[in-house]
Amino acid sequence: MNRGDVVLVRFPHPSGVRGKKRPAVVVQSDSYAGVVSTVVVTEVTKNATMQSAPACLFIDVSTPDGKATGLVRDSVVSCLVLMAVYTDTIAQVLETLSPAMSQKLNDCLKAALGLS
Repeated sequence: MNRGDVVLVRFPHPSGVRGKKRPAVVVQSDSYAGVVSTVVVTEVTKNATMQSAPACLFIDVSTPDGKATGLVRDSVVSCLVLMAVYTDTIAQVLETLSPAMSQKLNDCLKAALGLS
């Protein structure tokens, strides 16, 4: 798995109960791939209420970049919800974000984490 991969993973619920299988995006640096048994991902949701927030990336699946993600419906990548998951819980790699979307995701991460 590499940074920017769109994956299916059982995303844990913040309360600690077992979550549901959902898409997520790998945000961990590629330099740690294979070094640790976990990977940092950010949640993908179909809830579009936050789509215009600086810390969220809207993916329109009708665009070429959106289609390339492997997602089947318009979605929001929320950089407000980051989680470390074990790599063996990744069920499938769907596709990878385009370079343009990856740059936008970097901007969202900076906004979410207060980085300049």
